[in-house]
Amino acid sequence: MRIPESTKKARLFPLKTDLWLMKICIAQQNYHIGNFEANTKQIIDAIESAKQQGADLILFSEMSVSGYPARDFVEFNDFINQCYASVDAIRKVADTIGVLIGSPAHNTNEKGKPLYNAAFFLYDQKIQAEIHKTLLPTYDVFDENRYFEPANNWKVVPFKGKNLAITICEDIWNLGDNPLYTICPMDQMMQQSPDILLNLSASPFDYTHDEDRKATIKSNVVKYKKPLFYCNAIGSQTEIVFDGASLVFDKDANLCGALPMFESAMQIFECNDDGSINAPILEPAASVPSKELNPANLIPELNIDQVYKALVLGVKDYFNKMGFKKAILGSSGGIDSAVTLAIACEALGKENVYAILMPSPYSTPHSVDDAVQLSQNLGNPYDIIAIKAVYESFLQTLKPIFKELPFSLAEENIQSRSRGNILMAIANKLGYVLLNTSNKSELATGYGTLYGDMAGGLGVLGDCYKLQVYALANYINSKKELIPQHIITKAPSAELRPDQKDSDSLPDYAVLDQILYQYIEKRADPAVIKALGFDAALVDRTLKMVNTNEYKRNQFCPIIRISPKAFGVGRRMPIVGKYLN
Repeated sequence: MRIPESTKKARLFPLKTDLWLMKICIAQQNYHIGNFEANTKQIIDAIESAKQQGADLILFSEMSVSGYPARDFVEFNDFINQCYASVDAIRKVADTIGVLIGSPAHNTNEKGKPLYNAAFFLYDQKIQAEIHKTLLPTYDVFDENRYFEPANNWKVVPFKGKNLAITICEDIWNLGDNPLYTICPMDQMMQQSPDILLNLSASPFDYTHDEDRKATIKSNVVKYKKPLFYCNAIGSQTEIVFDGASLVFDKDANLCGALPMFESAMQIFECNDDGSINAPILEPAASVPSKELNPANLIPELNIDQVYKALVLGVKDYFNKMGFKKAILGSSGGIDSAVTLAIACEALGKENVYAILMPSPYSTPHSVDDAVQLSQNLGNPYDIIAIKAVYESFLQTLKPIFKELPFSLAEENIQSRSRGNILMAIANKLGYVLLNTSNKSELATGYGTLYGDMAGGLGVLGDCYKLQVYALANYINSKKELIPQHIITKAPSAELRPDQKDSDSLPDYAVLDQILYQYIEKRADPAVIKALGFDAALVDRTLKMVNTNEYKRNQFCPIIRISPKAFGVGRRMPIVGKYLN
């Protein structure tokens, strides 16, 4: 873990010895669900480092012991026993320093769910307190009410003459105006005169969430007028990416600490008795974060740097935590495979990403040339395997069944499935993992072939609309042209029939993506979308495509989540529903 430059700057500030309270360390770490040995080791290493630097207290993220979200793993007794064994190992090094870690904990009451989402406060080699999460999110990718019992009492924790108000993630997201909850844990603890607010969090990244999260944390400080230390997890857990960006606010709501996004980091802050922080003010309390939509575009502007880093981390952690080393993908000369290839090379190293170019009888020569140039620019290995012979063999085999029926979608999909079989055969033989290159616009509308171009072990761009993929391509090329410009400027095409273009089957992406965002991310009703000025028939056609293709997405691989509503575990729709079909 690197220590940010801001830590070094903070040490230049003279200590206010008459006001000095305690040195609090935030340890922002990347955990591996169920890897107790590795998780425990990095927690203990951070504790030892913090002790050497004279920290009084060290704060880790939500469910740091087990990794988050552990989902049905917590239903296994052995999993919970290993959580407790790790807590016990960490307890032994929590001698001269207070330690706050997250873990599942037993509910010893006769009623309720068997577990709590808990934080353990360790000091003097003892468990000094066990804090339970109150507000259990059960929406989108969260399903905590399935496993955990909510807290029913709230007590501050005394430590070195001060009272600590300790909360877990969602517990600070209810300031009285959140309709999901009826209890505000912080309101309960304010009656006990806390001095410092501490929050252990596992808050996922999406491209609308960064400023919202900061504003929520700041709102707690404004309301309660106490310094707040917020530790968030980083790392990718299958489809969910945690971005870190842990924060520290002084009692006046000045932002005094911000750990980096998408990387492990550790930083110590000096908190004074008056609630001030001995660190430079990064953002004064008067600054008000604001995000506005471009009136011409109903999709929020991306922070493209954050999205790119989230996707790179998503690929890297998926492979590292699964024990995989090498990736394979089909390189078509199109924008989606080009961006996927560039991201994979950044995440895994160019030598570990194998591109297979598979021209069909309908592929244009420039597509092959573009794909070759792309791999030469990136420096990754590639091969060309023409599928003409395989395709014609399928047609010959099926001729007695197809007879003289005209060319149709069936023949188009044979090409795509031939490619899928080739890629999976190589992946199986050489021990690679196939990366899927489908984008969100295609997945939403069913513009893909099951067991063909929808095959794969991980969907890299499945939560990026088509125009967002173009934005990523331009970002990748911002320092050096890696993706040939012709790939970016040419009309997108699946090249499964003569002169085919995406526009033959789909509305213009500039309009389509906005309709899809309103329906998928915003959950807007059809009438609401039409009232925004979109053609009514186009809206009906688009929503019908989305709903009738749920069966395809239900069979799709995990998708790296970068939006507030991704396909997969966070969006649960019936396959056989009639609504809008």
